Amino acid sequence: MARLILPSKASTLSKTCLLGLTSSTPVITQSLMANVLEGNIVWKVTSRISVSGYAVKNIRRYRQFVCPEGGKRFNQRLICSVATEPLQKQVEESNMEAPKEIFLKDYKQPDYYFDTVDLKFSLGEEKTIVSSKISVFPRVEGASSPLVLNGQDLKLISINVNGKALKEEEYLLNSRHLTLVSPPSGKFTLEITTEIYPQKNTLLILSIVTQGLYKSSQNFCTQCEAEGFRKITFYQDRPDIMAKYTCRIEADKSLYPVLLSNGNLIEHGDLEGGRHYALWEDPFKKPCYLFALVAGRLESREDSFTTRSGRKVALRIWTPAEDLPKTEHAMYSLKASMKWDEDSLNRYYDSFVPSGFWS
Repeated sequence: MARLILPSKASTLSKTCLLGLTSSTPVITQSLMANVLEGNIVWKVTSRISVSGYAVKNIRRYRQFVCPEGGKRFNQRLICSVATEPLQKQVEESNMEAPKEIFLKDYKQPDYYFDTVDLKFSLGEEKTIVSSKISVFPRVEGASSPLVLNGQDLKLISINVNGKALKEEEYLLNSRHLTLVSPPSGKFTLEITTEIYPQKNTLLILSIVTQGLYKSSQNFCTQCEAEGFRKITFYQDRPDIMAKYTCRIEADKSLYPVLLSNGNLIEHGDLEGGRHYALWEDPFKKPCYLFALVAGRLESREDSFTTRSGRKVALRIWTPAEDLPKTEHAMYSLKASMKWDEDSLNRYYDSFVPSGFWS
């Protein structure tokens, strides 16, 4: 790990300023700590940066410039740790793209909606296989326009429509989209299998957190808001696609004894080879950015809440064992919020067991 010191060109730290300083080399986020002394105020900015394919050692630069407010001259200095290990080109390019602004005035209804989504995750130490089975229907009955799905950093294994494998000329695939050229005119079932690599999904860009499925402290976790689901499987990754989800998770039982997802735990059991599974069902429609999955060695704080109707609801907050004492206030807040929903909005909890993951 090398150490890099860079000057700032402005009195505030913007993304453009930080990245612009190293525009001559491919830059991706990895690890950055910046301290800026401005008058009597110290700004501390944490973000991540890495130079791919270049060994950077003991680079130091200083610059003095005039502070706009008082006309005083002072030094600014950015210090970061630079990973000299090369990164995959595909991952590098996908993370370097700047977020695009999306305006309400440009909104267009989707040509297709999804009714149900059945997901299956086979978690592994080198790769994870994700299978999706989606019930699709057109917005306009009888219409048959191309179906465009978002996808990023995915390896397509198979794609089937109504149980039949598509030929290569029946779909288009690039680094950002999977397009069904001529899907059926009515309702149909779409099945897609992809291969992803959560262990390599560790890049951070400035304040943007890791998206999709990733490993953290030996646990599998997901971050799908706002557009992270496209890094899990091919999907219409937009908030107006509302569907009911089931999620089956399979993993090594000794490494990942706890398997969590949205909704209610319907079924669980052991599999061959020391693996086990859990099947979760979310009975309410939701956008894909609300999808969540956690697998690992976790412990839970358990409590219960009795609704006005007299129904007793079990509550669990899952966390690494060393952090369990920190969840007492979180459980208190959860129960207080459920009571507030009843008292203020006359809303009752109607699922089985609400589970939360505290990290």
